[in-house]
Amino acid sequence: MISWFTPALPYGWAYFIATIIDILVIALPVMLAVAMIIYVDRKIWAAMALRRGPNVVGPFGLLQSFADGAKVFLQETIIPAAANRGLFLIAPIITFTVALVAWAVIPFSSFSVVANINVGLLYILAVSSLGVYGVILAGWASNSKYPFYSAIRAAAQMVSYEVAIGFVLISVVMWAGSFNLQDIVLAQKGEVLFGWINANIFNPLLFPMGIVFLISSMAETSRTPFDLTEAESELVAGYQTEYSSMAFALYWLGEYGNVILMCALNATLFWGGWLPPLNVSWLYVIPGTHIGLGLFWLLAKMAVCFFVFSWVKATLPRYRYDQLMRLGWNIFLPLSLLFVFLVSGWLMLTRYHPIGA
Repeated sequence: MISWFTPALPYGWAYFIATIIDILVIALPVMLAVAMIIYVDRKIWAAMALRRGPNVVGPFGLLQSFADGAKVFLQETIIPAAANRGLFLIAPIITFTVALVAWAVIPFSSFSVVANINVGLLYILAVSSLGVYGVILAGWASNSKYPFYSAIRAAAQMVSYEVAIGFVLISVVMWAGSFNLQDIVLAQKGEVLFGWINANIFNPLLFPMGIVFLISSMAETSRTPFDLTEAESELVAGYQTEYSSMAFALYWLGEYGNVILMCALNATLFWGGWLPPLNVSWLYVIPGTHIGLGLFWLLAKMAVCFFVFSWVKATLPRYRYDQLMRLGWNIFLPLSLLFVFLVSGWLMLTRYHPIGA
């Protein structure tokens, strides 16, 4: 894209404008997807509870999310008198921004990625870890005990499951031999069943890690049954209790942005990313053309993953907090450590020091 602007502009300006366009090409569809995914989420819950769900605003209720957005935008922003005004307003901005910037390294096809950096997975870990600051600041700056309790819960929950996620990612990185997300996708090409299937999830050594990552990503995004940060029975509405108008909406958008991001990571790390499910040549491009199907396959896998998220939310009750922490520390952490040992041992025996070599 830089070549489009270099004839008329210096290279520095051409690079800057091209980068801004790349960012908008990713950020604007993601924000639109957040609005529509809220609609889809509500429709799935309604179907599972034998209800109609949104069906009045716009055809089939498709404009319901935009109506809700307009409603909160027109509401008055109320800041508690005892709150720390600056931090109170910055906290939701941090949460929403972090949910967007992580998309910079997600590969949408063999060539579509904003920043194809060699440490893409480390970038994802670093950025996702910043999300806890938005929650902690909201609880502390509100100067109210219920949001503060919720913020402490959220910090403990996010840290607990990030540890397990970190060891899961170590297994994937060792198997692919790279931190680059594009390389991790390509390493899944013909991974199992004599080269027919493109996915880590069907690898016996990585299948348990895929399940752990899926459940941990639900806990990381505070989705049911791990929504202890918003437990209405004891915390009113969690760290968002004192928020209204667009400040509240930014948390809502940030939460769903993180959910879509986790769906993209599940698809990228374990389900082959933009690769088709089967390693068959005619599934890579539209027959008779040179148009790749990578984006279609990635979105399809993300949609399946999101359906699982919504399915779980509609059917499972909320955990107790001790159950939540026990699952993270007593089950997922030892299990992920065990598979780091098994994956590394298998690679040492077969790939790096083959038996009989």
